[in-house]
Amino acid sequence: MGNPSKATSSSLDHVDITIIGSGVIGLAIAQELANPDTSLMILEKNQNFGEETSSRNSEVIHAGIYYPKDSMKALHCVRGKQLLYNYCHKHGVEHQKIGKLIIATNDEELSSLDEIKKKAKANGVTDLIKLSQKEVYAKETLIQAVGGLYSPSTGIINSHQLMQSFLGSAEKNGAQLVCNTEVVDVSPCSDGLQVSSRDTNQQTFTFTTSLLINAAGLNAQKVAECIISIKKETIPPLYLCQGNYFTLQGKSPFKHLIYPVPEKSGAGLGIHATIDLSGQVKFGPDTRYIDHINYQVDEKLRGKFNGAIRRYYPQITPENLIPAYSGIRPKLQGPGDSFKDFIIQGADKHGIKGLIQLFGIESPGLTSCLSIAEQVKQMAIEEKVLHF
Repeated sequence: MGNPSKATSSSLDHVDITIIGSGVIGLAIAQELANPDTSLMILEKNQNFGEETSSRNSEVIHAGIYYPKDSMKALHCVRGKQLLYNYCHKHGVEHQKIGKLIIATNDEELSSLDEIKKKAKANGVTDLIKLSQKEVYAKETLIQAVGGLYSPSTGIINSHQLMQSFLGSAEKNGAQLVCNTEVVDVSPCSDGLQVSSRDTNQQTFTFTTSLLINAAGLNAQKVAECIISIKKETIPPLYLCQGNYFTLQGKSPFKHLIYPVPEKSGAGLGIHATIDLSGQVKFGPDTRYIDHINYQVDEKLRGKFNGAIRRYYPQITPENLIPAYSGIRPKLQGPGDSFKDFIIQGADKHGIKGLIQLFGIESPGLTSCLSIAEQVKQMAIEEKVLHF
């Protein structure tokens, strides 16, 4: 690549498509756009792909139940779920359609179940089954509940294997992943966009690209701020929201995922029980807004987790809970804010041709990844910077 201090844009190396970020979203977009006739590069600031939000979550394939009708989260989750199951079958990615129970632990929460079922139906999720107390017990004998909903299309997935598959598919079509490389400056030029990036040795590389996709997750706002002439009002505020997980010691007592009625704040789905593909039960995540990235799990949270879990699984004891890991959601919804949707911006919003930016891709981002990739491809076609 060219030396940024000497070269003009016309003499720099050119890449047709550049994707910033190699989480599940960036890699899903890469496998959607990659083809042998188009050069595609994925820039990643970490040592490996998927080291942040994409590898620090519940690994759940969501049904599309909770989100407002016609929101991007609802539309992408419902379509993405089917695309993801199809992809896993076709490419041999480990997954299991395990199903989940949303449970009411008191009579007051029963009305919430009706609202959830109504919202799910509006989103096109028509397979939810309402359960009586007896029917919940028949499915999960150790769960304490007065009623519930059963979602048969909820599943679990090996997210690392999924990302490996996406990357492998993209690389077969000529894509290249470049790690330990951070974008430091972007400016419009005659060849599209000029991008300056820096590696861990502080060496700067500059090149031009026809299409630049900012899928940097937790760093999407930081990348956007590097773009010269970007309208600052098009960059939404970022709120870091930590979610901690504890594993359950011993064999799983559950056959399904167990979710309480969601938090009234809308910030999270409550501390729920998920099962990974090895049969290990994880409880979490909680919801804690923080001011800097921190992946430490605070041992003091054990009591809070125990209390929340005890409402639906009375056999839990603090000694059964082992600190596991935490993840950080790139939220657009601050403390006390109302619902905030995914943001996927093209030139009609920010005014820069050949630039697509994704902000706030948190849950259900994993489930939605292939549907989001479809939208990004359609936007790229409409931008008319490349022919697919």
